[in-house]
Amino acid sequence: MSSRIAILGAGRLGGSLVRGFLSSGWRTPDELAVTARGEDHLAELREKYGVSATTSNAEAVQGAALVIVAVKPQDMEAVLEEIAPALEPSQMVLSVAAGVTTASIEAHLPDGARVVRAMPNAPALVHEGIAGVSAGSHAGEEDLALAEDALGHLGAVVRVAEQDMDAVTALSGSGPAYFALLAEAMIEAGLLLGLSREISTRLVVQTMFGSALLLRDEGIHPVELRENVTSPGGTTTRAIRELERSGVRAAFLNAITAATERSRELSERVSS
Repeated sequence: MSSRIAILGAGRLGGSLVRGFLSSGWRTPDELAVTARGEDHLAELREKYGVSATTSNAEAVQGAALVIVAVKPQDMEAVLEEIAPALEPSQMVLSVAAGVTTASIEAHLPDGARVVRAMPNAPALVHEGIAGVSAGSHAGEEDLALAEDALGHLGAVVRVAEQDMDAVTALSGSGPAYFALLAEAMIEAGLLLGLSREISTRLVVQTMFGSALLLRDEGIHPVELRENVTSPGGTTTRAIRELERSGVRAAFLNAITAATERSRELSERVSS
């Protein structure tokens, strides 16, 4: 099987894929073909990474075992119709466009096209993201494994049923915004207490980062971490009491449920 990969849409996420594939040694520059709209951006990609870069999506997919579609959802239909005549049965299509179902993608490709859908999140840009992946009606185990291999260079990967992709979108796709809002609120609290913005920001960001490492790398359960920090009658106990009194836990549940419902609405609109 060919080792060539086509990345259609070398924007922020597509560019991060290029960097991840090359920096890990998983692929060499001559095994990557990328596309973008602007000639200036294409020239930059050629100079910086040594990859083949073109404005023609149909040209890029030729000879590629894996075709990664990293364009915006509103551009997906046009790109799929462009590459459909050039797509071979041996090629697999991996979509990282939010809200576009595998059925919608398959409808614009030749019969039997193997499609895998993924939902990465913003930390993928620094190779610390996580993506949910689901298989289309014709994709098999090898296709999912290839998608996991590719996306694994941007972080972690989990397999989910496609019906659960809206929940993935709400939880991890939108998740960085929730943490950013929390960080913003904590930094503002530090300012109110007399700390400088620089010091307050460093304290909050490093605390979030270190806590995430404890949860991920040490396998500490969130409840255990909270209890380890919370002393009876201490400062954290009082803070947690105020957060619970303000309904923070319920607010997060309601927010993520609302995001899931909105993701379903948008998926239906894009797929229609």
